[in-house]
Formats: sequence, structure tokens, C-alpha cells
Amino acid sequence: MKVFEPLPAEIESLAKQTVDASIKVHRALGPGLLESVYEACLAHELRQRGLKVETQVAIPVMYDGICLEAGLRLDLLINKQLIVEVKAVEQMNRIFKAQVLTYLKLANLRLALLINFNVPLLRDGIERVIL
Repeated sequence: MKVFEPLPAEIESLAKQTVDASIKVHRALGPGLLESVYEACLAHELRQRGLKVETQVAIPVMYDGICLEAGLRLDLLINKQLIVEVKAVEQMNRIFKAQVLTYLKLANLRLALLINFNVPLLRDGIERVIL
């Protein structure tokens, strides 16, 4: 059985701040909007909190010694340590988790938040994905 190292406190703090900011955005906007709206508002809210937020970050694939563009883009990268994938869907699909796991592996990061804003209570739409 593989034993994982605990996540650093800094990454846990980023995750907590991101969840808090997501709840604020969800309370203000409610469910039912497009993903791009939630993404833009969440990025703004996180920047207001002093975090460095990159949006639509291209993730290349290193293969056979070369860098290949595979069309992969993660929604938000917080302080270059936390991936946030924003969804606004009726029902979560297993492919979304596979997508986030791919991003984590290719970006060599440990934690991502998969957040579905199309839920009555946001806490029901947040999933932590750890690699």
C-alpha cells in the first residue's frame, strides 16, 4: 500500500480560501449560469484576497523528449499550487475526475478542487482530488 505525504499547510490554506471564495460567489449568483461566469467571478474573488490566479492555463504533454500541445486547459491555477476545475452541470460525470487527475499528473501538482456551481448548496458540489 502506498503511503501519501500530507499536503503542505500552504496548499491546504489555498484550498480553504478557494472554497470560501466559491461559496461567496455561489451565494451571490446562485446556480444556473454558465461555467465561464463562475470562473471569472471566482478568479476575481481570489485575486481580491491577494492570490495569484491564472485562468485557462495550457497544459502541455511531455512525450518522447518533446513538448506536445494536446489542447488541455485547466480553468484556474492558484499560486501555481492548486488546480480548480469549474463546472456548472446537472450531474457530475466520472470523466471530470479523470480530467482533473490528468491535469494534476501533467502539472506535477497534488491537489485540485472540482467545483460544480449548479447545485442548491455548494458544499454538495465540491470534490477534493488528491494525487
